[in-house]
Amino acid sequence: MITADIAIIGAGMAGASLAAAIGDAADVVVIEAESNPGYHATGRSAAFWSETYGGPAIQPLTTASHAFLAGAGFLKPRGSLSIGREEDEALLDAFLEEFAESGVLLERVGRGEIERIIPALRPEWRAGVLEPSCQDIDVAALHAHYLKLAKASGARLLTNAEVVSLTHHERRWTIGTRSDAVSASIIVNAAGAWAGLIGAMAGASTIDISPFRRTVVQLIMDPAASADLPLTIDVRGSFYIKPEAGGRLWLSPHDEVPTAACDAAPEEMDIAVAIDRFERAFDWRIVRPEHSWAGLRSFAPDRAPVYGFDGKAPGFFWFAGQGGFGIQTAPAAADIGAALLLDRTLPDAVRGIDVARYSPGRF
Repeated sequence: MITADIAIIGAGMAGASLAAAIGDAADVVVIEAESNPGYHATGRSAAFWSETYGGPAIQPLTTASHAFLAGAGFLKPRGSLSIGREEDEALLDAFLEEFAESGVLLERVGRGEIERIIPALRPEWRAGVLEPSCQDIDVAALHAHYLKLAKASGARLLTNAEVVSLTHHERRWTIGTRSDAVSASIIVNAAGAWAGLIGAMAGASTIDISPFRRTVVQLIMDPAASADLPLTIDVRGSFYIKPEAGGRLWLSPHDEVPTAACDAAPEEMDIAVAIDRFERAFDWRIVRPEHSWAGLRSFAPDRAPVYGFDGKAPGFFWFAGQGGFGIQTAPAAADIGAALLLDRTLPDAVRGIDVARYSPGRF
């Protein structure tokens, strides 16, 4: 039996960042079902930091994470452009209005500026909103940084350890896994797409953390994709594109397909839909699809994350429901999670955030 103060279930970005944040104050073990941490959502991220991504409920977390991510060298300038046709003017206006009080720099642009930025875009795309602050994230380096920091602080990592049972007795949890059993005073549910299942196993409050599949296909283009191309998003949410190394292009149909928690794989139909949408929007030749993958994005019913102790299961802490924005909000989320978990004062970086809006008690 492995004993610890706190057992974190899940070693993706959520679990690794929180372990790094609390390892100096508690004996921590991180329990990971796979042989390699970050195999699922973390390893399949589209790897960008955008203050508007996820909406106004997420923006404060993203903005508060910037100083750490930039200061540690995990960000690289990219910029994003949300585009629309003439009939989408109202959607673009609503997008601007949604973030009018946020302090995020957004700029309305017309066809002339769009054509300068993306010459291959068909002429019916006439308006857009620029977000200059959008940046690429080095996800692998960030995740490795947190795992290294967690290890240096004394946290232990248990891999190939899918959780199969949870029991609570005399103020301690016993966590049965396919490897060793673990005893801990507190469980942190950082299980991503499996968070709802872990909550049910623990007899915690019912919070429907639902996984959705998202598909990405890597394309070889003629001409090659310029490294200066911004993250480009249809304001209607039908596709986005992002340039990658070697002139490749990442393309997603921006899909959200409800699915069970699983090792997600791309569907041929989703890839075909993505390519069809791209070809309807761009005068740009696809040489061939080179590679494709799918990942799971997991949301609570209101699409905001869930941070805090459960009201029903003693010593059970939610750190889940981080959708597709868990990478870009990881520093702020870890600060908040550590403060709530250890009953600390919120650090300066997140002190202005209304943490109560993320409490599991809202459900």
